[in-house]
Amino acid sequence: MILVSSCLAGLSCRYDGKHQLQEKIRILVEKKKAIMACPELLGGFTTPREPAEIVDGTGADVILGKAKVISRSGEDVTKQYVDGAYQTLAIVQQTQATTIVLKENSPSCGSKQIYNGTFSGAKIAGEGVTTALLRSKGFQVISEEEFMAKY
Repeated sequence: MILVSSCLAGLSCRYDGKHQLQEKIRILVEKKKAIMACPELLGGFTTPREPAEIVDGTGADVILGKAKVISRSGEDVTKQYVDGAYQTLAIVQQTQATTIVLKENSPSCGSKQIYNGTFSGAKIAGEGVTTALLRSKGFQVISEEEFMAKY
């Protein structure tokens, strides 16, 4: 089974109320070869919502309690991101997903880079909270770019 970020399958669940549709991924979901999950919705957020970024670290640091996820207005939303990561982990375990494709740059789903916590559009090498948790449990997570290039 493949687990994909819901926004990549066309669900308008991003912070800005939009999606990031990748047609190949949508077709996999339609054919029941992939399932969707949005860690942020699973963590209790609604759409649209204020953008958030990881401050003072990466997703791995958030899981370890060494960094926080903060909204643009300054609200600490770390708990929602961590809760969503654990909800996603449960889905991955229940479905025995072997391929996990998550949205690059996201504070939840980024697998190679995330925004740097300054809301300036600058990115750093690192992973989002959900990706970090899944990887710490031995799961391989790839970005949509890697998936599209590979399949």
